[in-house]
Amino acid sequence: MAQYIFLTLAALSILTALGMVFSKNPVHSVLYLILTFFVIAGQYILLNAQFLAVVHIIVYAGAIMVLFLFVLMLLNLSKETEPQKSTTWKISACIAAGMLLVTMVGALRGGIQVNIPENASGKVGLVENLGMVLFTDFVVPFEIAGILFLAAMVGAVLVGKRDLQV
Repeated sequence: MAQYIFLTLAALSILTALGMVFSKNPVHSVLYLILTFFVIAGQYILLNAQFLAVVHIIVYAGAIMVLFLFVLMLLNLSKETEPQKSTTWKISACIAAGMLLVTMVGALRGGIQVNIPENASGKVGLVENLGMVLFTDFVVPFEIAGILFLAAMVGAVLVGKRDLQV
């Protein structure tokens, strides 16, 4: 059953990624990319990595894609304002893509081997285990990171404030 779900999600991810690449409208392209991110999050759930799936949806589909949509609507792109690329740019892009393809084929040529430890349980990617590790073994670095984020937010508010009258 899990294999059929995986194959369905894989086909959906390929279709939505192709829809993103071949879409003429940039807003539709971003929406296809958001759908691709949701399908990939479903694949993470199949791999028993719930935390990674939730973070993937929050960070990519939530924050970055909203930023992309905001920039696209702010720029108001049209075909008249789009600069036309010369054939030199197109040829160099094809050469770069071919070199990337050769690099990927060379990297994957040996095959991928995944060694699963014999004492691994079915609870490997659960949020419960991540929380236990964060709040027992790494509690001090976790708290220091929280203090750094708080200091960065206070600094951003102070820098963003225009007229500070003392």
